[in-house]
Amino acid sequence: MAADKVIAGGLPPSSFETLLVRVRAARATPAASALGVFAVRIGAAGFAYGAQVLMARMMGGAEYGIFATVWVWIAILGHTATFGLSQGACRFLPADQATDRLDSVRGFLLGGALASLGGGLVLSLGGLAVALLQGGLLAGLYGTPILVAALVVPLFAFQDYLEGVARSQGWPLLAIAPPYLLRQALIMVAMIGAVLAGAPAEAWVAIACTLAATGLAAAVQAGLLLARLRRHLPPGPRLYRWRLWLTACLPIAAGDLAASAFGFVDVVILGFLAAPEAVGLYFAATRIQQFVAFVHYAASATTAQRLAAARARGDEAGLAGLVRMQARWTFLATAGVGLAILAVSPLLLGLFGAGFRASLPVLAILVAGSVAASLFGPAEDVLTMLGGERLCAGITLAMLILAVGLCLALVPWLGVAGAAIAVALAQTLRGFVLALGARSLHGLATPVVGFPQWSAAR
Repeated sequence: MAADKVIAGGLPPSSFETLLVRVRAARATPAASALGVFAVRIGAAGFAYGAQVLMARMMGGAEYGIFATVWVWIAILGHTATFGLSQGACRFLPADQATDRLDSVRGFLLGGALASLGGGLVLSLGGLAVALLQGGLLAGLYGTPILVAALVVPLFAFQDYLEGVARSQGWPLLAIAPPYLLRQALIMVAMIGAVLAGAPAEAWVAIACTLAATGLAAAVQAGLLLARLRRHLPPGPRLYRWRLWLTACLPIAAGDLAASAFGFVDVVILGFLAAPEAVGLYFAATRIQQFVAFVHYAASATTAQRLAAARARGDEAGLAGLVRMQARWTFLATAGVGLAILAVSPLLLGLFGAGFRASLPVLAILVAGSVAASLFGPAEDVLTMLGGERLCAGITLAMLILAVGLCLALVPWLGVAGAAIAVALAQTLRGFVLALGARSLHGLATPVVGFPQWSAAR
């Protein structure tokens, strides 16, 4: 009967099956995955933005500035404590799985988790020792927040590693939803609950809420990730290739730390050269600018591990195509999101308080720097995933030193705008030099424009 041959609103079975295949294929593309990651990061940023507005309103400018400074140090130490194994997971795990080295995969998973927790603990103790040697730091306004932050760092490092493992398996939502959506929501809920219960609206309370939220979010993510890995990875022996892993991952860690520091160095220097109120104004602008930075993160989270897998399979044409696609779409999305953010920035900054609108020029400079840097494409991912991590780390460290020097020169002259200009210039130059490195080592043209001029045969 004709009725038996028509399904799904009139499509014959063959057409319907073809449609399902196309839908599933579209959902599996890097662009679709990146869009999903970006959507989650936007949702997470909404929670983060709400939390920052809430804390700024509740704590006032001075306490909020203290919280911002301490949070920056948590992020710096937490990212450092993984020894680069978080990024290394995206390089080694896909390559080992593509070549059936499952013993090495099992060893990396367990060894990386233990190393990240241990590294976080060591850096926390080291940070406390430095604070004690400094003398008055723990006795001043930063004392209690620093003590609480020391407990956050190991958990932050562990969750950073979990994120890398999930990304390596092509599970971007599992990678980012717990740290960036769940954790941010829990921080906001915990802060509201603490103040309603009678706790003072001070920086140390906000850090304590961060501790509770990070611990719970990391536990949820670890449980979900472990359950999913057990379905895809059979039990068996473990091989620990520490020499190989650390040879690559330590330079990755140095580069990752330097890259992360680009998001924090301006705040840190302002913490020494400016009043807490000025730091709070600047930090508010960076919290809004992060919406623009999420574009690059989303593209990298869904494509970086594909670069390593393509090289392991010997698919050079597919590798070059991935690079071109990531470069073009990342730039277009970065520019579009940047313009949208600037259009609504007076409203977003005004939610922090009337005085925060003064940081609008800072936000415009930071957004311009992100867009300019995106012109040079995914050179950092190419060097990190395919080999060239030492060059990437060296370039990033050199540009970070340049950013510090520019900050020290421009902040006394231009104030918070000087810090923004310094970081924007250094980030743009970093993108350019990394693109030169990717072309030199791998013959891959990463800039959005001028592909014929940049291409080179391998």
